[in-house]
Formats: sequence, structure tokens, C-alpha cells
Amino acid sequence: MASSKDRQRKLARAKFDRQQARRAERERRRRRVSAAVGTTLAVLLIAAGGAWIGGAFDDDEAATDTSALDQCLWTPLGVESNADLKEVGTPPTKDLPESGTEAMTITTDKGAPIVVDIDVASSPCAAASFSYLAGKQFFDNTECHELTTEGALRCGDPSGTGQGGPTYTYYDENPPAAPEPAPSASAAAATVLYPKGTVAVLGNPKGVNGSQFLIFHKDFATADPQYSILGKVSSGLDTLATIAKIPTVENSAGDKVKPKDKITIQTLTVGTAATGTAPSAAASAAPSTGAQS
Repeated sequence: MASSKDRQRKLARAKFDRQQARRAERERRRRRVSAAVGTTLAVLLIAAGGAWIGGAFDDDEAATDTSALDQCLWTPLGVESNADLKEVGTPPTKDLPESGTEAMTITTDKGAPIVVDIDVASSPCAAASFSYLAGKQFFDNTECHELTTEGALRCGDPSGTGQGGPTYTYYDENPPAAPEPAPSASAAAATVLYPKGTVAVLGNPKGVNGSQFLIFHKDFATADPQYSILGKVSSGLDTLATIAKIPTVENSAGDKVKPKDKITIQTLTVGTAATGTAPSAAASAAPSTGAQS
């Protein structure tokens, strides 16, 4: 007959075995649940990824807001602070051309017209501004008041003072890249950033642009890209060369940059340069009558 101690050992062993079996079963159930959850999560993630790629989570309202954003913003100026400004409203802010080129034709009293290919893709807001102002005859019968020491003809200020323009401004879009640092300042300054025939907008102060522009009649080498490029002359370089030979006299500030013979822009127009390019801003949208903040 088994002793009481043997019986207690058998009961304890049986209890231990039952505990181990329950633990093993719980572990099997836990693994089955984990596997099921993992599979479900994987399926959900795959489905969610496909929906995201398909645009199911796109915010229609946000997309609408993005499409409604202005392409160009015009900072208003007041004639009360600068009497040399001319009030002509502001260009459109939406539905503006953003690709191709447009032809800007400048007819002066010094020879054949100067035709400029405006780089709309690189300077869409400057292109829109010039197109708008041309449509307002802003430049017609105005004076190109300087032959600068940098080798450029300066135009676009109806007041002829260097302080004039429209009652709005816009920022640089297409300045040339500054040259890489050179061992000496003279080496850096030798980089031609504005080749002959380049047309650039002139800001006053720098980078705050209006209607004034430069037509370079010779290469301008500099280490400091001061002007945003609007385009380049495609015809009329002979006229530009003739203008460049006009002697200069001192202006009211004492700088010898004023052409001795008056240079007048008779007309300045902007139109489509090539078949298939977008219409000018002046033609594609009605003029705005108020300044944009």
C-alpha cells in the first residue's frame, strides 16, 4: 500500500502536469490569435496602400484650394509715396501662361524694331506683367533714359527719373546662378552672367521689380547676379548697336549715363512668339482694377 508521502508526490505531479498543459494550450491560443491579427493587419495595410495610391484619401477640398491659388502676387504701391508711379491697376493673378515664349516688340525712333523672346517658362510673372502693361500702352512714347556703365540700355520708366513704374511690384524669378567661389575676386568677376542681347528686369531696390528693364548691348561680367532675366533679343541687334554708340552726358545725379540723343520707345507690344504657345496675359484675362495684397 502506498505511503501517504508517495500519494502526495503523485498528486503534486498530476497537478503540475495539468498546469503545464493549460499553459501550453494558452500559448497555442495566443499564437493562433496573433497570427490571425497579423494576417488581418497585413490585408488591411495592403488594401489601404492600394486605396492611397488610387487617391481614395485625397482631400478634394485641399485640391480645390490648391488649384485656386494665385500664380502671381502683386505688391501694391501708392502714388502718394512716389509721384513718379503710374496707376494702371494690376495684372491678373490666375490662368496665366507658364510655358513657351512670347515676342516683345520694341519700336524706337532709332531703327528697326528690337524683338525680344520672353522666357515665359522661367519668368511667368514678369511675362504677365509686361504683357499687361503693354496692353495698357504703358511703355508707348516713353524714353529710355540711360545707357548704363554695365553696357545696357535702360528703359521702362515713363517718368524718365529711374524711380517710376506701375503701382505694384513683384519679386525676382530668374536671376542667373552666381559663379562658384574663385581663388581671386577678379576671376569670379570675369564670369559673364548677362551675355549681349540679354533682357533683364531692374528692381528698385534690388529684387523688387516693376516696369523698368535692361537690354544688354555687350556682355556683362559680374560675380553678383543683380537682375532677373526676362528673355533675350532675337532680332534688332543692329539697332541696339546703333543706340549703344550714342554719346552720354551727365544726368541730374551727375552720372554720365544719359543719352545725348533722346531714345524714344514709340510702341511696345507683347504677343505670341510661336504657334501653340499660350496667349498673353493681357489677352487671356480681363485687366484687374485693384491692387493685390
